[in-house]
Amino acid sequence: MRWLHKLLMQANMLFRRDQADARLNEELQFHLDHQIAENIASGMSAEEARRAALRSFGNPTTLRDQSRESWSWSWLEQLWRDIRIGIRTLARTPGFAIISILVIAIGIGANVALFTVVRSVLLRPLPFKDPNSLLSLYGEDDRGHNKDWAIPPGDFYDWQKQAHGLEQMAIWRWSGFNMSGDKNELPEFLDAGSGSWSLFSTLGIQPTLGRVFTAEDDRPGANLTVVLSWSFFKRRFNADPSIVGKTIRLNARPYTVIGVLPSWFTYPDPQIQLWVPFQIDTGLESLRSHYNHIGNVVARLKPGISAERAMQEISALQHQTHLRLQANGPVADGVNARPLIDDVVSDVKTPLYVLLAAVGCLLLIACLNLSNLLVARAATRRKEIAIRAALGSSRLRLCREQMTESLLICLIGGILGLFIAFSATHWLTTHWADMPRADSVHLDAFVVAFAIGITFLAGILAGVLPALSATGGGMLTALQDASRTIGGSTSRASLRRMLLTVEIALTVILLVGAGLLFKSFLRLRAVDLGCTTSNVLTMKYFLHDTNYTKPEQIVSFDTQLLERVRNLPGVTAAGLTTVVPGDGYYGDKMFTIPEHPPLPSGQHVFALYRAVDPGYFSAIGIPLIRGRFFSDDERMDRDRYVIVSQKLARDFFQHDDPIGKHLHLPWRSEKGEDYEIVGVVGDTLYTVKDELRPMIYLPMLSGIPSMTSDAMLVVRSNRDVLPLSIPIQKQIAALDPDLPVTRVRTMDQIVGESTTDANFSATLVLAFAVLSLVLAGVGLYGVLAYLVTQRTTEIGIRIALGAQREQVMGLVLLDGLRPALAGLLAGVAGSFGAAQLIRSVLFGTSPLDASVFVSVIATLLLVAAAACALPAWRASRLDPMQALRTE
Repeated sequence: MRWLHKLLMQANMLFRRDQADARLNEELQFHLDHQIAENIASGMSAEEARRAALRSFGNPTTLRDQSRESWSWSWLEQLWRDIRIGIRTLARTPGFAIISILVIAIGIGANVALFTVVRSVLLRPLPFKDPNSLLSLYGEDDRGHNKDWAIPPGDFYDWQKQAHGLEQMAIWRWSGFNMSGDKNELPEFLDAGSGSWSLFSTLGIQPTLGRVFTAEDDRPGANLTVVLSWSFFKRRFNADPSIVGKTIRLNARPYTVIGVLPSWFTYPDPQIQLWVPFQIDTGLESLRSHYNHIGNVVARLKPGISAERAMQEISALQHQTHLRLQANGPVADGVNARPLIDDVVSDVKTPLYVLLAAVGCLLLIACLNLSNLLVARAATRRKEIAIRAALGSSRLRLCREQMTESLLICLIGGILGLFIAFSATHWLTTHWADMPRADSVHLDAFVVAFAIGITFLAGILAGVLPALSATGGGMLTALQDASRTIGGSTSRASLRRMLLTVEIALTVILLVGAGLLFKSFLRLRAVDLGCTTSNVLTMKYFLHDTNYTKPEQIVSFDTQLLERVRNLPGVTAAGLTTVVPGDGYYGDKMFTIPEHPPLPSGQHVFALYRAVDPGYFSAIGIPLIRGRFFSDDERMDRDRYVIVSQKLARDFFQHDDPIGKHLHLPWRSEKGEDYEIVGVVGDTLYTVKDELRPMIYLPMLSGIPSMTSDAMLVVRSNRDVLPLSIPIQKQIAALDPDLPVTRVRTMDQIVGESTTDANFSATLVLAFAVLSLVLAGVGLYGVLAYLVTQRTTEIGIRIALGAQREQVMGLVLLDGLRPALAGLLAGVAGSFGAAQLIRSVLFGTSPLDASVFVSVIATLLLVAAAACALPAWRASRLDPMQALRTE
């Protein structure tokens, strides 16, 4: 039981230290008194006996200290003493303490906030059963040009029957439904998912209420069933569990609610409000198709089977399908896979890592600034430190006190930084519009541990160099300093210059990265979509219910709506399309040109397609290059006409006039028909970030239910167009009270949404870079002001000996700009490598853009000159007599 006795003694020393101290004093005094009594008994006087006892016994204070050092918790007492000294030191200079704490707090807060987001979004496993075995599958063509083809349902069902390396697989696609209003509620359009019955079991999802789909639900002709998301269940039905088993009307058809998903399930997007069975929502023709690339496939590996082995098996199956069917249409030649989490976070992975690197640089710059401040403080305390060293303080003890001061600053800054991180994390998740897994982002114990770790790391980084410098071998020379001593510690000045050089180099790297991202964003905003964007309003509606199953019903609604809208006051023009420029890919069609020789077997060409009415091009300002627009009588069965974009004409009719030629493409049927080219219009971009693609326009007024039911109304005005949105929606409601309108946006808003993420990340990096530039400027000013103070006597002598004030000013400026120029050169060299790392997120901007580098160099030189100007001017205004009298 000796270990228990030892443990009790250590606890006693920790919690009853004052009592142990008193007992030690009593014991020492007892032995001293006993020795004095023995000396008196031997015939000495009382005074002589005391002196003899002290000589033989030793110094009681030294003995007491030696005894205390043997106690178990002496290090804690030393630490507490160092903390008290550090607090008193900081309290004597509150301005220095406040500035240092705020600088470190901003650096730590930004790092903790970004780490929280990166960990929650990129590093934390998906909340599914055994998430590491989940894969997303994509098709790839035989030429390796495209590795991200969506999967046709026909391919998926072949894999499901024949593949053995996967435990389970599922297919899903995006969908949407008009939900009829009830109980005085307005109708609304719902973003939805259409998934095979195996989707939720593949992911390992159990519903909160009811059940999910079974194989019986997911077959043609089955009863209509729906599973609700938790957010929709709570918003629309007030979280009433009795909704399970009841029916809701989607596209005017009754669907039975069979279950409600958990609140945390937001895959693949929080906007999805409900799920329906895949085979119920997908036509029979598409279910059998190997050419209609509409599906996203999720698979779970069997235990012990690697992803490479499973993909080899499926790729072999797909290659056989490719050989059999490639002549008839686009069939993938192989299959590739990536972890499901990479599929979820792919769009934000690089921007988040760029931001994390930026805040890491910011914290390092803050630590370097704190180091510079601590070096300056150590210079003002040189004599104090030298006297303490002369009185016996060891270098380790002096270093420990210096390090404690740095750690105290960082500890207080870290606590404040945690509050900053909490607010910054909330701000990031609410303002980053398309951040995936935003609902899972929160501070937890691991994040707090990370915050503690970087707080102590920052304290050590900021304090170690000043501590070693202040307690160096030459510290006793400070006792010899006098008023006539010229100069000072050149080693400390060199250290501050070195720290400043590194700080400026990091600032240059941050500024270059921010400049490239910001220029990329400006290029995105300046992209010409090929149409008018000012004062143009768009809104979407879907004619999917039983009232619009025939072409004449769809055409009647569209023509009545256009007539009503065009007669509204303030409307200059109006038209219909399926998707406007800048709003997405939408879809493409394979085509051939009957007048041209047939393509080699297995080779196919594609163009994006849009359906439009005759007034669309004028409404949105797409110019006519050749030929004509559609006419009003080219509708219903008289729709065998097509308009092509300038790029399609340029790519496929290089030496021919396209007008009067034909395109063979699947519009009314998968087999395809011939359509006469009647016009060539200007090119438009489908998104601001992607390259120009060939485009074809087909008649919206053909009224084909599967092709023209999705309509976007485009309205142009000669004034602010947003006030027209309510009158237009009233006209739609007058035609069909149960038809909801969605995505009411101006063209400027569509462009803004396309560039939101680029704007957000560029603005954040720019903010961090500007803050770093401010810190570098302040650091440069502080270094030079310190050097001027240090060289006051030297400058006074120079002026007294005849140096001109302009010469003194130039000397000091050069002294300050030297580390700035060295840091600038190192930063430019480092920027070359950093710029290559962010190449993938740049748009229309070279990683070595000369204008960005020149702007950064000019800005930094200007800030450096401004920071150096005031100390240099003060140096040139020194009174030499006053300077020579300075002690």
